[in-house]
Amino acid sequence: MPNFCAAPNCTRKSTQSDLAFFRFPRDPERCRIWVENCRRADLEAKTSDQLNKHYRLCAKHFDPAMVCKTSPYRTVLKDTAIPTIFDLTSHLRNPHTRHRKRIKELTEEDIRKIKERRLASSIEQLVSKKDAAVEDGTSTNEDEPQLSTEEKEFREYLRSLFEVVVLLGKQSIPLMAEKASEAEHKSNNFQALLDYRMNAGDEALKKRFEATAVNTEYLSATQQSQLLDICENTVREEMLMEVRESRFFSLVTGDLVEFSNEKHLPLFLRFVNQQNVLREEFLDFVLFDGDESALVERLEAQLTDRWGLSMEDCRGQAHKATGTSTTKMKAVAVLLMEKYPLALHMPCSHMALNIHLASSLPFPNVQVVMETLRRIGAFFRTPLTQDELEKAISSHYQKNEEKGTALKQASGSGWTEQHNVFDVLLDLLPPLLLCMDSILDNDDGKFADAVTADAYSITETLAEFEIIVTIVILKNVLTFTRAFGRNLQGETLDVFFAANSLTAVLHSLNEVNDNIDVYHEFWYEEAVSVASVMQIPEKVPRLFLRKQRAADVGEIQAESYFKEYVTVPVIRGIMQEVEDMFSENNLKALKCLSLVPAVMGQMKFNTTEENYADVYRNDLPNPDTLPAELHCWRIKWKHRGKEVRLPTTIHETLQLPDVKFFPNVNSFLKVLSTLPVLKLEDNKSHTASERLRTHLASMPTKQWNKSLAMLNVNTHVKHDLDVMVDKYCRLYPEDDPEAEAAAEEAADEDGVMK
Repeated sequence: MPNFCAAPNCTRKSTQSDLAFFRFPRDPERCRIWVENCRRADLEAKTSDQLNKHYRLCAKHFDPAMVCKTSPYRTVLKDTAIPTIFDLTSHLRNPHTRHRKRIKELTEEDIRKIKERRLASSIEQLVSKKDAAVEDGTSTNEDEPQLSTEEKEFREYLRSLFEVVVLLGKQSIPLMAEKASEAEHKSNNFQALLDYRMNAGDEALKKRFEATAVNTEYLSATQQSQLLDICENTVREEMLMEVRESRFFSLVTGDLVEFSNEKHLPLFLRFVNQQNVLREEFLDFVLFDGDESALVERLEAQLTDRWGLSMEDCRGQAHKATGTSTTKMKAVAVLLMEKYPLALHMPCSHMALNIHLASSLPFPNVQVVMETLRRIGAFFRTPLTQDELEKAISSHYQKNEEKGTALKQASGSGWTEQHNVFDVLLDLLPPLLLCMDSILDNDDGKFADAVTADAYSITETLAEFEIIVTIVILKNVLTFTRAFGRNLQGETLDVFFAANSLTAVLHSLNEVNDNIDVYHEFWYEEAVSVASVMQIPEKVPRLFLRKQRAADVGEIQAESYFKEYVTVPVIRGIMQEVEDMFSENNLKALKCLSLVPAVMGQMKFNTTEENYADVYRNDLPNPDTLPAELHCWRIKWKHRGKEVRLPTTIHETLQLPDVKFFPNVNSFLKVLSTLPVLKLEDNKSHTASERLRTHLASMPTKQWNKSLAMLNVNTHVKHDLDVMVDKYCRLYPEDDPEAEAAAEEAADEDGVMK
């Protein structure tokens, strides 16, 4: 079980911290002083034995001179150590925080007694120092426990193991290779690396395994699982410490990942670290099982109970859902906002708004189009298939080379994830079918059977008239949101103007809805024209006709059918989704981007952030002084020198040395920066979601492992081998069969993903 720190306003626990934790002393007098310094009234009635058994303080509450590291793996307190470092005021700045550890209010009599005792204690310490100086200066470390030779060797051995595990994780190499058959086993990657290290002279491993047969497994699957868990938790804790220091964060989820026949939701946190740099990190996978309420409870438990965060500090949420999971994640977002109104539900910056809007529509025909888009994107990732597509484009547009050249550029890498995806798809449909026909013929045999099978499946879908109509309707409806979505993923100034243009976007969509008959007629003609080029007949879907005949209802014309079942649902679904994703609070938050000096300059310094500041009023250190501070902030930039450039992004603004003199503005910008709709400004490396996708794509599905994924995606995070060794020694004492059995049972319960 984890040890929790008993100090007020301290939320550290041993499973989430690399700090040492110390028991309250058994000596009654010393224990009383510890309790007195803690200012915990509820502990005063407990005996020193009870306190020693059930309560701990972490090393942060002791003077560093009182804490001794006898080795890289062991930390002890000096016998005279007294905790003196406590935070007794931070709860006053956040009155909404719940406190289980109530702080005792001191009377004048209490203060007088404490001063007397401290004076007496100081005299005693002075006398003891003089006595120590008289002696021959023997080291005070004599009383401190020392590691035995066996313990040192065991820790060196563990260090070698962790070094191998971290290396495998960084390189996306599974510990256990796939079995070729029962009779033939492929090499165990982990064991092979241990052999290599021993041959290279690793004495710790040699001594451990020198008597082990070459063909014997060095470590059981349970032990390997323990090593992976320790690595995963250490890396996660390193990132969580930064999140806790930053306080505010946003929750972002990714596409579902399937492990051991169970679906899991990748979980990311976005926050601004102590260096004022925006980060988005991959933290874990959450089981997707159960209904929406169960998933919300699981997310809350993960963030609060296991990670020590507060959902009251969550300022945004974005869910990159696709397919059937979309409806469920929308319900999850609503439930979370009911509990935590400031956890604003927004589009994810990693996904083009038009793709997000189309993916959110719960209509089977739209979901088929979106799934086909994903399959097309995967199909043309290889140079061979991409070359075939470009040949088909040249062939189809040979009379219009300019259009063909533009389409080749537009259909390059990643086009299925762009804002104009439906425009490109519509122009690409005829050459796309030509390309698929060529691959199906496979005259020169250069395509594998799996590729031709995929080509056939995609062709069958695209050759349906209903799918062509759906693509045309999506293209035309989402034209009204395309520029808006592109601005949302643009620079800070673009996002600010996008927030102010939403009314115009909704007005355009309403105008289409009010005149749906006219718009549908034009769009339907376009769909018929595209279908005729591809020689696809105009018809009502077979399934609908069968239901119609069964109900003995009169025939319905194709145009009327597609108006009622495609055009009207799509336009109304898009309107509703836009209104939901950009509520009043969402827009207020985005309009506060006028705090960025470049936006202020564009608005001629005539901005009114205070009108929208009430959204985050409780997050500011001094909300009452906000109007005056904002006035000074505007004056500062309005009357700057001609050579001073206006910062254009939140990141640039937060890096200014004098922003600390504007505490409300500083806090405001940090909270705004965490909103998931804003793009990550660090383009030097791929986002955590892209790194996760790359890692999973590089390994066979059967070899996916959540701990290896954590290590690989977070290679930039410090991997402290000594901390891993220390944690392992605490959790799994050597030669403890009960501990090993308990660990194996825990692994079964957690469903370790292999």
